[in-house]
Amino acid sequence: MGSLPSPGGHLVASTIDLRDLGVLFETQQRHLNHFFDNLDLGQAQAFAQALIDAPGAVFFSGIGKSGFVAHKLSQTLASLGFTRSSYLPPVDALHGDIGSLFPSDLLVLISKSGSSDELLKLVPCARAKGARLISITSVQSNPLAALCDMNVHLPLEKEACPFGLAPVTSTAIQMVFGDTIVAAIMRVRKLTKEQYARNHPAGKIGKSLIFKVKDLMKKREDLPLCKEGDMIMDQLTELTSKGCGCLLVINAENRLIGTFTDGDLRRTLKSNGEGIFKLTVGEMCNRNPRTITPEAMAVEAMQKIESPPSAVQFLPVVDDQKVVIGIITLHGLVSAGL
Repeated sequence: MGSLPSPGGHLVASTIDLRDLGVLFETQQRHLNHFFDNLDLGQAQAFAQALIDAPGAVFFSGIGKSGFVAHKLSQTLASLGFTRSSYLPPVDALHGDIGSLFPSDLLVLISKSGSSDELLKLVPCARAKGARLISITSVQSNPLAALCDMNVHLPLEKEACPFGLAPVTSTAIQMVFGDTIVAAIMRVRKLTKEQYARNHPAGKIGKSLIFKVKDLMKKREDLPLCKEGDMIMDQLTELTSKGCGCLLVINAENRLIGTFTDGDLRRTLKSNGEGIFKLTVGEMCNRNPRTITPEAMAVEAMQKIESPPSAVQFLPVVDDQKVVIGIITLHGLVSAGL
């Protein structure tokens, strides 16, 4: 059993008790259920509508742990691409950052108690700038709510902290509430995957929705091409030099006949021995390979590469006439972040 020094310098047990942990999760679940059971959906609807109808930017602000939630929600809303949204630190706002706030803007103030001095000091300054103010709080009849144009009450039964003090439940319901409101906005604005991806170009989400096969495939000059009448042994250089581990077997019109891989080479050599010198690529190639079109999404290529009965390392890229125009490899997809 491990031990850690207490604030007073004494060693205390540091092993998590499974039953105690279970009780804590049950307690948190009960507190979250209280929130869901008692939330005023009318207030939630009014808040969501205010965000949708905001003529200017939407700023979020909060102090402490509520500030982290405010920062996250502002980023999430901004990522939709419908509304300019940003986090306004309350202390920095009082030292110049409030200059970014304009009369058409909306300021959302998140606070468990509604009594944070930093937010209360910010309110008259934001009011003087002409912004509309909305508070999100969990204590009834708090001073912040009284000063704002709208208040959303998030029902909080109790913090799951052993002392009932640390914001481990209040911040959870703040985040759940805010993210659910954002999801509602996504639905009412009919946000498409393509629109969402445009604002996430560097992440896996964006890459899976933006990149097409044609963006990642090897093109004609880099393709390991051969004809079906070519001798296998004459094509070893082509098989190994293009970094694809395969040959794309084509006819005179550049239409795909089949594929021949380095694995096929090993199996052919094992079964035919010296007879391999007399074999053509066309005699041993796979005439029913998986293929994909250049306009298909790259994520579809990854799915096809990994699909049963067994994964493959590449897909020939062909047009609707089966003319070979490229090849996309597992290595290329992984390197692109998919």
